Amino acid sequence: MPRLMERYREEVLPAMMKEFSFSNVMQVPQVSKVAVNVGVGEALDNAKALDFVVQDIVTITGQKPVITRAKTSIASFKLREGRSIGVKVTLRGERMWSFLDRMVNLALPRRRDFRGVSPDSFDGRGNYSLGFQEQLVFPEVDYDKIDKIRGFEVTIVTTAKTDEEGYRLLALLGMPFAATSGN
Repeated sequence: MPRLMERYREEVLPAMMKEFSFSNVMQVPQVSKVAVNVGVGEALDNAKALDFVVQDIVTITGQKPVITRAKTSIASFKLREGRSIGVKVTLRGERMWSFLDRMVNLALPRRRDFRGVSPDSFDGRGNYSLGFQEQLVFPEVDYDKIDKIRGFEVTIVTTAKTDEEGYRLLALLGMPFAATSGN
């Protein structure tokens, strides 16, 4: 069982039940899935770029991503409907917990000038999104094997009803939120 999953069961569940006065364990918010998304606009000119991105995401998440395709044609971007323009992967279960653990404890602290992640990136329903500017913050990515530094987006989907519950859940799981000024 992944470390973060154990921590959720032993520390986070009781703390959240007490803090929000939930009467039932099933009311306590939990992380339901993590989505990792990479937009690869350069795939229109360079077909190999998509292969490199797929390899990077497999290395980072441990799961093969799905290739996303353009829904509509946009002439100004030289984009035709159906062309491959990105990759995405949805993590659940043990893979999700181990990815979250590596992201929180290894990748985030390795970011340049890291002072915590923004607590303002919640969507109003307790889900949290953050972006990485480079895939190298994950220790399993080998610098010599990448063709180009690319950014990607991570969305953490929770069962929380409010941003406050989602924030508290992620904070108890160890997400390094930056201190807000003025609150």
